[in-house]
Amino acid sequence: MSTTSPPALLIIDMQRAIDHPSWGVRNNPHAEHRLLALLQHWRELGYPVVHIRHDSREEGSYYRPGQPWHAFKAGFSPLDDETVFAKQVNSAFIGTELEAWLRERDIDTLVVGGVITNNSVEATVRMAGNLGFNVFLAADGCYTFEHTDLTGRHWNAEDIHQLSLANLHGEYCTVSDSDSLLAMFQ
Repeated sequence: MSTTSPPALLIIDMQRAIDHPSWGVRNNPHAEHRLLALLQHWRELGYPVVHIRHDSREEGSYYRPGQPWHAFKAGFSPLDDETVFAKQVNSAFIGTELEAWLRERDIDTLVVGGVITNNSVEATVRMAGNLGFNVFLAADGCYTFEHTDLTGRHWNAEDIHQLSLANLHGEYCTVSDSDSLLAMFQ
């Protein structure tokens, strides 16, 4: 646990765009419920909450600002005292003031959840770990989608999710579950 400030909860890209059917089949249907439990716990403790919003520059993206899909998902709208950083690439640390904001507040521990496990979550967690932050990733508070690789092999969403978690655990973060994180951070 942090020796200087309470841990920050970092919620990545929980916007309506992720519910568009074009994404395909996802895993972890209870991820929102688990992440909302963490969010409620952080709010009750008065710990810092940081929302990462994806502001896509791609013309056809549902994450593009100015249309209804860009809005935060139900239950994930930031409160007035919570911080929002808008990103335009997969890592929440690129092109934002996230690192400076955390360092100014002596926050060295992050608990992370959101979407997509093998994209924005993985990129952000890798960078946070490389920057020296102590990172905990809620495995049941994030999810991904099925995908076909360059050889034509189809990968189901759960396999992609688990491989991404395995790639991150140990070197970049500690992968845990939301119940353990709720118990750990009181």
